Amino acid sequence: RNAFVWSSMVTGYFKAGDAEEARAVFDRIPTQNLVNWNALIAGYAQIGCSEKALEAFHSMLQERVKPDEFTMASLLSACAQLGSLEQGKKVHDFIKREHIRKNHFVVNGLIDMYAKCGDLAYARYIFDSTRRKNTECWNTMISALASHGRSDEALHLFFQMERAGPTPNSITVLAVLGACTHGGFVDEGLRIFNKLDAYGVETGLEHYGCLVDLLGRAGKLKEAYEIVKNMPEEPNEVIWGSLLGACRVHVDAEMSRL
Repeated sequence: RNAFVWSSMVTGYFKAGDAEEARAVFDRIPTQNLVNWNALIAGYAQIGCSEKALEAFHSMLQERVKPDEFTMASLLSACAQLGSLEQGKKVHDFIKREHIRKNHFVVNGLIDMYAKCGDLAYARYIFDSTRRKNTECWNTMISALASHGRSDEALHLFFQMERAGPTPNSITVLAVLGACTHGGFVDEGLRIFNKLDAYGVETGLEHYGCLVDLLGRAGKLKEAYEIVKNMPEEPNEVIWGSLLGACRVHVDAEMSRL
């Protein structure tokens, strides 16, 4: 029980942004076990201190504490943030060598790491090799394709998810709307936006922002303005900025004054 109390304190300080105090609390733990080390490594990874997360992992191994799948998920996140394919491959090799269970956290971490480190082909290989894909797995792969400019592939994968995968959630929709925006797939983006209720996704400002950006980049400024004008919520500066930016790109001074 005390291990979880100590870990909660470490996690709490990381969430408050105080990494030094989190580490000080960790160092005061009489006997540091796996739960404690996972809290430390995850905390560093979550606040972007990726190198410290890797250093903590090596210290953990020196203390002969055996890592688990949650340790690996945090390390893969740290490698993805660093963009270090070399470090990421070392973590992947460790997972295989030590027979770490590949739960959804590990699989998603591997896909994300390989994609962010530039090896999109291997990220896709892991995705395709995973028999039971949860929503996060689909989201990670769709987002990876979209961020690499492979909008058509991201859209195709989304359609596969609609047919055979779990129900898309808010993150899925944001990822695929982003892909539609960069690929210029206006009709597809509108169709997806209009199916948010069918997916059980509550339409938020971020979804409207994606739609306005999609229409604006395609030069459909009047349609974009109508969306902004009829939004159920007050549009924020990001949405207005997106519309004004589209007006500048398409040289529509009259629309920008509305």
